[in-house]
Amino acid sequence: MSAQILDFPTRPSRLALRLEWFATERSVLLAIWALYFALRVAVLLIDVTPTSDAASYFARAAGLASGEGYMDKGLHTAFWPPGLPLALSVMFHQLGISHVSLGLFNLAAAMLTGLLTLALGRHIFANEAAARGGLLLLAVYPNAIGYVPLALTEVFYTTLLLAGCWAVMTRSNRWQLVGAGLIFGFATLVKAQTLVVVPLVFAVDWMRARGMGQRLPRLLADGLIVVAVAMLVVLPWTVRNHSQLGHWIVVSTNGGYTLLTGNHDTATGDFTPNAPVVQQFMARTDLDEVSSDKEAARMGLNWIAENTGKFLSLAPKKLMRLWLPDGEAEWAYQGGAPGYARFEPVYRAVRYVNQGYYALLMIGFAAAFAVMSLRRLRERTRWAGWWLLPYAVALFPTLICLLFSGQSRFHYPVMPFVCMTVGWLLANLVERLAWRQRKPTLH
Repeated sequence: MSAQILDFPTRPSRLALRLEWFATERSVLLAIWALYFALRVAVLLIDVTPTSDAASYFARAAGLASGEGYMDKGLHTAFWPPGLPLALSVMFHQLGISHVSLGLFNLAAAMLTGLLTLALGRHIFANEAAARGGLLLLAVYPNAIGYVPLALTEVFYTTLLLAGCWAVMTRSNRWQLVGAGLIFGFATLVKAQTLVVVPLVFAVDWMRARGMGQRLPRLLADGLIVVAVAMLVVLPWTVRNHSQLGHWIVVSTNGGYTLLTGNHDTATGDFTPNAPVVQQFMARTDLDEVSSDKEAARMGLNWIAENTGKFLSLAPKKLMRLWLPDGEAEWAYQGGAPGYARFEPVYRAVRYVNQGYYALLMIGFAAAFAVMSLRRLRERTRWAGWWLLPYAVALFPTLICLLFSGQSRFHYPVMPFVCMTVGWLLANLVERLAWRQRKPTLH
């Protein structure tokens, strides 16, 4: 009886074959898209009336669509950034002012978010299994699904943020930077602090290749082009504010109020509109919208200057409030869904499931950083690369919250980046397991 002889290369394991099937089979990708779409359409069947900020955005969009202008209680306003109402008003003008139009608008934005998540995952990690895995993780993420019927900025803004990063990352000439500037400019009209993310994106670009000193001037010029074009997009709104309000307000007049709600004697790290100092300030009748913004900013900055130790001690609390809880979409249903009381146990159960899912995503996000760093060190390749982009984007709301306050909804736009990164981590782990389970060919 002759001895068996090992014949290499080895046969792939079942796990490897399944991973290949997941990464190459067209039906798998179609199934992920079907799940992504179906879950977001299903949540649109829930009747939820806009409340709080959502009610304001919906009213501003309705006013623009009906030709009344950007008004609040008969007065011109700039308290709410105009980006979402401007875009939503186009949908309202075409399809009518209704919750259905709002839902279709957010559904379209959510689908674009999925497409960009898949595209960015492919480009950053050069791994189809990782990209599809990231899309699947986002598809079933309850909080992302829950926002689709809501008249809040998060769904639309996330699409713009992803598109802006994609435009910068895939550019082949400077003319394409104009497109990136247009996207980031409109994103600034949605969230005024957006331009903070631009230098973070270019910092990753700068670090990812050799010749950092030689590349720096060109990248600085590229970044300035994006910022300059973005400011040109914002300029007409700034001129409008000067015309209507008599002051040069770049985007909105709520920065001072937001600063004050996060920085005062009884601050907790959270957004605290019911704090005594904030309530006393809001009760004042001697201030118009612009002077109120300036006075609130003055009060907040003075408190920081006079209480530097307390301000610094709030940083950990702000960070925890930003990154630990999730599932805040439930608040909108609690206040605006007529059937909430009847189905409260279901809503609460989904909230708990979401919190657990979110925790796993964030653990994976942190682990992916360590795994990628060790892998590149072991392979003796350059540590920095576009894989750092998700972490740079995560740094964006982190920096904002340290000055203002921590609110879980501020990390919403980061989550597609988290999903694509965890998708890579899972694909990498499966590849390693598949390699260990390989079987030699015997003859």
